[in-house]
Amino acid sequence: QVQLVESGGGLVPVGGSLRLSCVVSGRTFSRSHMGWFRQAPGREREFVGAITWTGPTTSYGDSVKGRFTISRDNAKNTVYLQMNSLKPEDTAIYYCATGPWASGDPGKYDYWGQGTQVTVSS
Repeated sequence: QVQLVESGGGLVPVGGSLRLSCVVSGRTFSRSHMGWFRQAPGREREFVGAITWTGPTTSYGDSVKGRFTISRDNAKNTVYLQMNSLKPEDTAIYYCATGPWASGDPGKYDYWGQGTQVTVSS
């Protein structure tokens, strides 16, 4: 079956950086659109960014544009989320997902990872 496993979360000071990874198994990763979302306590799941399998091309949520970068390594079946200039409001559980669309709508994704916690301390 399709599995997504995120890693790389942790505690980081304001202004710091983290790189999250998401390894995908059970499907042809090189033909998979990928997305990153996050969810803070009491808030709805928020679009962070997405990357297509063709091109590839990327898109980002307004709150992370210019600070976060998504990339992929098809040889490693892995998608990355490089997060720079982190702010306290970036604190959340971060999820990767895959589906037929590289969309900002979480309902467009079929499979999700378990999430990894990112905490930005002020």
